[in-house]
Amino acid sequence: MTRLEIWGLTGIGEVVEGTDLAAVITEAEPGLRDGDIVVVTSKVVSKAEGRVVTCDREAAITAETVRVVAKRGSTAIVETRHGFVLAAAGVDASNVPAGTVALLPEDPDRSAGRIRAGLRRRLGVTVAVVVTDTFGRPWRNGLVDVAIGAAGISALDDHRGRVDAHGHTLEMTVTAVADEIAAAGELVKNKLDAVPVAVVRGLTYDVDAEGLGARTLVRPADEDMFRLGTEEAKRQAVLDRRTVRRFTDAVVDRNSVDRAFAAAVTAPAPHHSTPWRFVVVDERRKELLDAMLDAWVADLRADGFTDEQVTRRIARGDVLRTAPLLVVPCLVTSGGAHDYPDDKRSTAEREMFLVAMGAGVENFLVALASEGLGSAWVSSTMFCKDVVRSVLELPADWDPMGAVAVGHPAGDPPGRPSREVAGFVLDR
Repeated sequence: MTRLEIWGLTGIGEVVEGTDLAAVITEAEPGLRDGDIVVVTSKVVSKAEGRVVTCDREAAITAETVRVVAKRGSTAIVETRHGFVLAAAGVDASNVPAGTVALLPEDPDRSAGRIRAGLRRRLGVTVAVVVTDTFGRPWRNGLVDVAIGAAGISALDDHRGRVDAHGHTLEMTVTAVADEIAAAGELVKNKLDAVPVAVVRGLTYDVDAEGLGARTLVRPADEDMFRLGTEEAKRQAVLDRRTVRRFTDAVVDRNSVDRAFAAAVTAPAPHHSTPWRFVVVDERRKELLDAMLDAWVADLRADGFTDEQVTRRIARGDVLRTAPLLVVPCLVTSGGAHDYPDDKRSTAEREMFLVAMGAGVENFLVALASEGLGSAWVSSTMFCKDVVRSVLELPADWDPMGAVAVGHPAGDPPGRPSREVAGFVLDR
């Protein structure tokens, strides 16, 4: 059984901008050995690197935030540019002069690497360094220190493929070793004792030969099942939805799309009707798009467009060919719409169903965004409805309402222009 020693380093003293952390650690513990792990609180790293700034705390949180994950009252859980998800973007007003706040280090992995290199120069030892910060945890009360930077140690220990004592092959277990070390170090550092550095001795660990650091601990967005798991975050999905026209070739999980369909058919509709239908186009996609293209080109030429103008316009349909998944929403009013003898009421009836169709598609698009998928709703099928019905063998009363390209976004979509809500609202 592994036997560990963990102790805090006293006598570090006050750290200010420009403090050489490797030097003060060497002075506090000249007896470091090869294989030791030096655990450093991020606050002293931030101080040494000039990340203590004179700034309003809320303004600092806004500046350090790239995405609001959830907010309740004055508490905001956000994502930082590092990819960390935590309260207040790691902005800390404790143990710093009044009127200032400490920001997280710009690059905690690089910070860990500098301290490690400095200790090697001064003491001739090869150690690992873990930079830590305090995070809350979903579904668990209390705070715990985790690794936000690491050097010389693999942050994760992948047990998958190993066999346990009963002969079972492990399939899921990947241990966050660096986080475990961070939490162990905090037991001897303590929040109130002014002990910002701990040493762990006796642990056998894998060396991070590739220099991946603690970045491997941040779960990629496409693997995060709870990225939009709160009610606040679901509302944020409405604001985050963008039209995406470039996709990766990653396969789209049909279960995610089916959940989006389930959201779509909860939209309001007239007369308790269910006027939405969604056609997932797979085997007939090329046939459909080729037929639509022929119809489009014929219409453009009949309107007098030149070949050059035609070429420019048909290029807009590329998103439907390149997206991993294609969906054609259709409006079905038969059996739900009322018949009226006059055009005025008939037109109003039709418009009510068109509004319901838009609501259903919007639900679909927002639900796709909450699943981490991008989409583009384009109008093309509305201009050649007979062609679409013919190729897809749809009933005569199915009215194609554009097409939705679905896939994993290839890069970030362009930002949405700022829109002042007051310009769209009239009070009477």
